[in-house]
Amino acid sequence: MPTVRDVAKRAGVSVGTVSRVISNNAAVKQPLKERVLEAVAELGYKPNLAARALRTNRIDVIGLVVPDITNPFFAQLAKSIETEAAKRGHSVMLANSHDNAETERQQISTLLDRAPRGIIIVAANDSGELGFETTIPIVSLDRRFENYPLVTTDHSDGSAQIANHLYELGHREIAYIAGPQNTEVGRTRKSGFVSQIEKLCASSSRINLKIYEGQFDYNSGEVIARKILTEESSPRPTAIATASDQQAIGVLRAARDLNFNVPKDVAVTGFDDIALASLITPRLTTIRQPTEILATTALEYIFNDEVKPLQLNINGKMIVRGSTLTKK
Repeated sequence: MPTVRDVAKRAGVSVGTVSRVISNNAAVKQPLKERVLEAVAELGYKPNLAARALRTNRIDVIGLVVPDITNPFFAQLAKSIETEAAKRGHSVMLANSHDNAETERQQISTLLDRAPRGIIIVAANDSGELGFETTIPIVSLDRRFENYPLVTTDHSDGSAQIANHLYELGHREIAYIAGPQNTEVGRTRKSGFVSQIEKLCASSSRINLKIYEGQFDYNSGEVIARKILTEESSPRPTAIATASDQQAIGVLRAARDLNFNVPKDVAVTGFDDIALASLITPRLTTIRQPTEILATTALEYIFNDEVKPLQLNINGKMIVRGSTLTKK
């Protein structure tokens, strides 16, 4: 079995240089790095991960805590993190908090005991508290966790894009289904949408906005949409904007069951651009969260020691599909 010395000899470098390349040390110049990696491939060298963990008190693993892996957005996010971590020679250890702050704390504690290279946390809610200190890098992603650095989509801007889109289509009777207000994401998406509607009202014609609140799931969207579409109050909303694609798909299901045509009778929008958004009928107009960029940036916070902002907002992209109607 080839050793690190064999790799060093084949590449014509020191054993230390080989170790730095395998550890993905940014100080090694690219031509030299490529030479070492070529020697590794030619010899079929496999680093002794257990021995390295003993030397460094770290394992080549990124801990990832999400509220609910059955949520399609978190599944897509986890996949992107796993893909980007693999490029750095690291695996991902996944834990679910089940949207519970105490479970979240326990999962983080368990991950810290295993001394990962770093931990990425998508917080269950705003009340999470770690309760002890650690030197292991921690980054909050999408949802803020304590005072750790946050990498997130600009949820306010995305919601404003949706408000503008519906306004430009001519909708003046609009319902908005917000997400849970015990999360910063839920509050920010709601405030971004409401603020933009208020700006549009100030500069042009009046908009009648009704606001509802639910969870970021299919059932909330369906239950609230049934209420909206069967209320006897007039006029009925011509558009229903939601804080998540799951809510929006629930709205589409309710509209279908109640024989409302989407988008002719009521337009529907989501937020996230999960895979189902482009598969359902009609296909869903939504804001695409840049999961690959979010994953790469979060990992940069862990692997790169340079000083970075405590919060980095990344703009989402408006994706217009068949669930909204262009009025002529």
